[in-house]
Amino acid sequence: MASGILVNVKEEVTCPICLELLTQPLSLDCGHSFCQACLTANHKKSMLDKGESSCPVCRISYQPENIRPNRHVANIVEKLREVKLSPEGQKVDHCARHGEKLLLFCQEDGKVICWLCERSQEHRGHHTFLTEEVAQEYQVKLQAALEMLRQKQQEAEELEADIREEKASWKTQIQYDKTNVLADFEQLRDILDWEESNELQNLEKEEEDILKRLTKSETEMVQQTQSVRELISDLERRLQGSVMELLQVKSGKKMENVTLKKPETFPKNRRRVFRAPDLKGMLEVFRELTDVRRYWVDVTVAPNNISCAVISEDMRQVSSPKPQIIYGAQGTRYQTFMNFNYCTGILGSQSITSGKHYWEVDVSKKSAWILGVCAGFQPDATCNIEKNENYQPKYGYWVIGLEEGVKCSAFQDGSFHTPSAPFIVPLSVIICPDRVGVFLDYEACTVSFFNITNHGFLIYKFSHCSFSQPVFPYLNPRKCRVPMTLCSPSS
Repeated sequence: MASGILVNVKEEVTCPICLELLTQPLSLDCGHSFCQACLTANHKKSMLDKGESSCPVCRISYQPENIRPNRHVANIVEKLREVKLSPEGQKVDHCARHGEKLLLFCQEDGKVICWLCERSQEHRGHHTFLTEEVAQEYQVKLQAALEMLRQKQQEAEELEADIREEKASWKTQIQYDKTNVLADFEQLRDILDWEESNELQNLEKEEEDILKRLTKSETEMVQQTQSVRELISDLERRLQGSVMELLQVKSGKKMENVTLKKPETFPKNRRRVFRAPDLKGMLEVFRELTDVRRYWVDVTVAPNNISCAVISEDMRQVSSPKPQIIYGAQGTRYQTFMNFNYCTGILGSQSITSGKHYWEVDVSKKSAWILGVCAGFQPDATCNIEKNENYQPKYGYWVIGLEEGVKCSAFQDGSFHTPSAPFIVPLSVIICPDRVGVFLDYEACTVSFFNITNHGFLIYKFSHCSFSQPVFPYLNPRKCRVPMTLCSPSS
């Protein structure tokens, strides 16, 4: 009820021209009130059209000087603006401006209006329809828009998921690259530390050798100086003595024959020249090793090997057996190593017929060993095994070996004149390997050996290998009883 009263009051203080609450209300003699701006505009229009001013409502003429501000109405409007309608008066189906029901729809402005809004200047001349008439049409449009938005939402969610996946992928990749960079530089630091330590050791050894030789020369010169000093003292004594002492012939000849032995020196131009390590070359070597290590396979030895070698329980360590004790005539004991190289050779369990494969073997503290790749044992091609004559590529062996703790060699096919004997290729290694990496590229027909102890430098490479059958990793501890160990990828 209070809401209805307020609506009636609003109608009394609404400008008949703009249909809004009166702003700076002015009243005419006829009693009608208008907004100051609306009445001024109407006055100008009336003067142009008719030459006189008349009330827009009742058409009664008025004189501009008789227009007066209506303070009472202005106060009512001000109070009315402060009044807040109750929730019942704020229903969405009533016009917020006029309080009338919202039954019309303005096509031009795209909004729901009341009948008073339709008559206002804001909507005058616009196409209006009953809300029921346009509701169904708008419902279809909104439903179509809703479906489109849902499709866009699905696309956005899929793109969002793709972005998250790509973000995670990049994060993983960059973290992987960071790890590799840290590992690379850690390896380079290790290389530099090793080179520095090695160079300092060489300098200390050089200093020790040079100083030892110079100390020996110094001792010899001290002795020569002392001998000359004694001769001088003897000569001075004779000069002050008798005539007979001056004429001692033997003493004179001895003095005349005095010669100084030149000391052994060490010219600086004979010094070993320090050369900074080739970091670029080292980095290339390290990158090559890093690349082949991507193909690291976990190699173990085959449990069914026909070999007298001793195998550990984890199938990773291989060592030579104790030599056989044979008793000869009259109880003489002697050890035999008959066919020792062959009978201690052992194959890995992995049969390789394609692809790239890499593994590492720990041979630290061993004075002799043979390792590489074998196409399977071939007893009919193992004559003179004691001389390593079976270790040739034509017999299915691509191997390198060590003997006497320092001699590193590769075994190639024998020459035309001595086909049964392998061609031994001496290998120059600055540091004897404690750990050897083996890389087999089956399709490229190559077998490469890397010195892991010396930062992964290439020891030797077999090319143009004829892999006509499956090949296996090959280990032979030889006569050295220290075990050789197949390293796991995690090591």
